[in-house]
Amino acid sequence: MRVLLILAASVYSLTGWSQLGLAQELPEVSGEHLHLRGSLTNSKLVFENSGKGHVAFIGGSITAMNGYRPMVSNFLQKRFPQTKFTFTDAGLSSTCSMTGAHRLTRDVLSRGNVDLIFIEFAVNDDQDAGHDAIHARRGMEGLLAQVRRHNPYADIVVTHFANQGMMNTIRAGEVPIPILAHNQVCEHYQVSTNDLCSELTDLIDARKTTWELYGGVHPKPYGNSICTILIKQLLERGWKSEVTEIVKHPVPIQPIDEQSYMNGRLVAPDRAVYDKSWKVSVPVWQELKGSFRSTYAGQKALHGKTVGSEFSITFTGRSLGAFVLAGPDAGALEITVDDVKLQRGVNLYHRHSFSLHYPRTVMLAEGLEHGKHTVTVRISPARDAQSHGSYARILNFTAN
Repeated sequence: MRVLLILAASVYSLTGWSQLGLAQELPEVSGEHLHLRGSLTNSKLVFENSGKGHVAFIGGSITAMNGYRPMVSNFLQKRFPQTKFTFTDAGLSSTCSMTGAHRLTRDVLSRGNVDLIFIEFAVNDDQDAGHDAIHARRGMEGLLAQVRRHNPYADIVVTHFANQGMMNTIRAGEVPIPILAHNQVCEHYQVSTNDLCSELTDLIDARKTTWELYGGVHPKPYGNSICTILIKQLLERGWKSEVTEIVKHPVPIQPIDEQSYMNGRLVAPDRAVYDKSWKVSVPVWQELKGSFRSTYAGQKALHGKTVGSEFSITFTGRSLGAFVLAGPDAGALEITVDDVKLQRGVNLYHRHSFSLHYPRTVMLAEGLEHGKHTVTVRISPARDAQSHGSYARILNFTAN
């Protein structure tokens, strides 16, 4: 295997190979799975001419971890040494593009215009949320449409990270559902993508590396180095343009799906009207079974456990969900929209709930006509066979 000495040196000159634990040489990447769409010139011009830049990263635990995000940040700081960068880390473990589209304003856009944003949700849309193509598209379109509306000059790069299931789908000649769905949206909005999953599959099948070296779903420094080199190649391709002025990115006249989360937002739990069986407070996590991530320490939730108890919330939009922490005692919900009871219930329990108060967004009502709606939620007597309770703990509502 060859080491990409020139590329690697530019990325890691701040720390050195030994400190990153990269005893194994990196394979030479093909770059065949980099898709430059539209332009990436705006960010380069802003970084060079304004002396400052806002770069954001949003995704799941792959973004939150000490991986490709700080590596890409280091590359940008070295590439533009005179630029004062603000780097926004909006990685949130276990979350999918649906959650991302609803928290984008709070976690990224509220911090000012973004000049360059990196998005990764393919793995979590696949293995955590298990989204079908419709919801993977709605999540990604919600993200891209909001970024474009907030700052039409912002450059966007979407990376498809890898798991073994998606790699096996590629080997079978098919495209994994989240990658297919995300690419459909990226093509529609002319957003560039880094298909690391396909590149890694090719490298492994050609015996140029292994899944173990790469590091698994949460890549080791070796795997994140491969991703960073691909992102660097994509950016440098996009920066070759002779354009000297920033221009607005084109926005499609029509969205792919009118029900996409293009106006996604978080709504505080105390907006609900609830009976005496519910309360809004900080749960006493230490007294509950299951582990708890400190990310949510001190956050108030609307929580209740009494079967038959209910709350209602009125909102304007097309869909309403709930961002919940679903632990070993997670229950199920019955939903009524505008006095019409839905046939399907909502099971809060997730396969990871058996040992963790798992963060996830569940949709309570969607496919609605745009307008004002009242959603009533009741704790169901039914619950998942794996659960030992009927609890609901809602950190935020996700309205669109």
